[in-house]
Amino acid sequence: MTRVYLDRWGVPHLRAGDPHALVVAQGRVTAYDRAWQLEVERHRAVGTSASFLGAEAVGWDRFARQARLADTARRCHAALDPATAAWVGGYVDGVNAGLAAGAARAPEFAAVGLTPGRWEPWTPLAVWLSHHILFANVATKLWREHVAHRLGEPAMTLFAADAPATAGSNGWLVAGDRTASGAALLAGDPHRFIEDPGVYQQIRLACPEYDVVGLAVPGVPGIAHFGHTGGVAWAITNAMADYQDLYAERLRRRGRAVEAYGPDGWRPAAAHTETIEVAGADPVEVEVVETDRGPVVVGGPDAERAVSLRYPPRVRADLGFAALPALLHARTVADVDAAADRWVEPVNVLQAADTRGGLLHRAAGAVPVRHPANRLRVVPAWDAAHAWQGWYAPMPRADVDGCAVMANARGVATPLGVEFAPPYRADRIHALLTARRDWTAGAMAAVHTDTHLGSAEPLLARLARLGPLDPAAAALRDRLLRWDRRMAADSRDATAYALVRAALVRRLAVHPALAPLADPPPYPEVFHPWLALTPRIAYALEAVLRSGLLGDGGPEALLRAAVEEVAANAAIPRWGELHRLTPWRAVPEADAGPVPGLAGDHDCVLATSSVPGVTHDCARGPAARYVWDLADRTRSRWVVPFGASGVPGDRHHHDQTPAWLAGDLLPVTTDWDQLTEERDGH
Repeated sequence: MTRVYLDRWGVPHLRAGDPHALVVAQGRVTAYDRAWQLEVERHRAVGTSASFLGAEAVGWDRFARQARLADTARRCHAALDPATAAWVGGYVDGVNAGLAAGAARAPEFAAVGLTPGRWEPWTPLAVWLSHHILFANVATKLWREHVAHRLGEPAMTLFAADAPATAGSNGWLVAGDRTASGAALLAGDPHRFIEDPGVYQQIRLACPEYDVVGLAVPGVPGIAHFGHTGGVAWAITNAMADYQDLYAERLRRRGRAVEAYGPDGWRPAAAHTETIEVAGADPVEVEVVETDRGPVVVGGPDAERAVSLRYPPRVRADLGFAALPALLHARTVADVDAAADRWVEPVNVLQAADTRGGLLHRAAGAVPVRHPANRLRVVPAWDAAHAWQGWYAPMPRADVDGCAVMANARGVATPLGVEFAPPYRADRIHALLTARRDWTAGAMAAVHTDTHLGSAEPLLARLARLGPLDPAAAALRDRLLRWDRRMAADSRDATAYALVRAALVRRLAVHPALAPLADPPPYPEVFHPWLALTPRIAYALEAVLRSGLLGDGGPEALLRAAVEEVAANAAIPRWGELHRLTPWRAVPEADAGPVPGLAGDHDCVLATSSVPGVTHDCARGPAARYVWDLADRTRSRWVVPFGASGVPGDRHHHDQTPAWLAGDLLPVTTDWDQLTEERDGH
């Protein structure tokens, strides 16, 4: 008999007689708590979200269809081993069994006139793929092409500066010789666009074979990224690896057929037309073309330019789902290591520790071996030199000496990537961890919430070297040089720095030297966030200032003007009054309440990211926080931005928000006697 228990925050703890019954229960409970979220993700994965979200969703739906996300998921599902396929099928059965009851609780369905659909056996794979298809550097390659075309080849990597990609995470492993208990601690926080409901679901999965607590992805069975079995725990961050390629294609029509020119000359390309239904607007037709390299995601046979996307799951018919049940069964670091060998998408840095003293720090996933140019830019489809030549193996790993940090910076995954996150977060975490040798799970909140902004130093050093300023600007400079470099929510000095930085970024964005980049290239709208000039400058500010493009004295003149602009405005609010959380909701809530102010900044350990020069609002930040204690799982801690329930009005919809905002971590309750059995609903 399957039983559902809830802790005081509504986190589901599932208990079943075998793994199949357990995964069915996971699907059913997720559908009950997250029906609206599941259906939004299902529609996004198959490119039908515009049918109820309207014209603003057409861009994504077009890309999902052209990139063949659903078809790739079907291929990957067809190639699963029978046991994994049956396990995934159990989850789907549970989702389908719970959707009607879950949808009845969710007001969004009525608001948009949506009726819950039916999940297919391959739907979880499609959801997983849609979450991660843009995790690699595809859009950045289009940006580099744009820079090379407008500013010349030498400038192609100007905006790199180890600039961050769409999403990342902090993660750290502290060995037993630095903890109070003598056993390892794993902690961190995945950084993603903050969505409501959240992208991670706290859950416990227990049966005679295993008992795992962790953070699941709604719509996907098991606990892929962050889990603790009692004997072993694991966590990941984005490795920032480069494993997707773009190919410039020559296409032509031959009657109704489409052909593509490759290394062996003209060859047939698969082509068909699909229709996107759009709520409140006319349907949109999309031509879907696939060459021997991959699906065409830019242009087409009648366009001036066509570009195809080659990505590992499409090539291998494998998303790595066999790793998911293997992780649940893991008892040691060696078991986690073996499961990680099956990982494909996305490429991650993985850390693990067990109660026997085992430690693990490695990269996991599928990275193709190919020409170095493939990793930088769009390459010609007709040149055989750019074909894939196999897979990078073995994946790199590193020893753990006291502590190990993964924060998207260069490190164990360096051979796999081109651009990484700046080192500020990683360096700061390492400095904090090595400052003491008595770490506990409860103490880790101080690391999660650290607001020191190391990336401010280069700009402040430039500010210190400026010549004479007018009195107001000189006073502002002195104030910033005395500032403690902390982006605290109640700090006006932090705001002053952010305002100067933003004013400087805006001036750079209209500078004649960079003006050729102001108009984005004619690529599909799904790539536009990566092709905007101002964010690129904001995230590579020091690299742009020292590039030489601005002329002698150019950086100093721009910085002087920025300081004078901010100094002329006497009103400088607290940072939390400007830096506010703006989560994405598929359908905005009519009464979502006040928007909370936040501490932190893009390069703080507390990575609450805005886009300097565009907005101080925060759309990306810690989508969860966790600490896994290997001495005693009950001392583990976690928190999410909102709550366990995705249903507006439910008492567990936003009940974790105060703790998340305060930087507090909630206990992981594993004693069944301290849980409440749920006999209705779930």
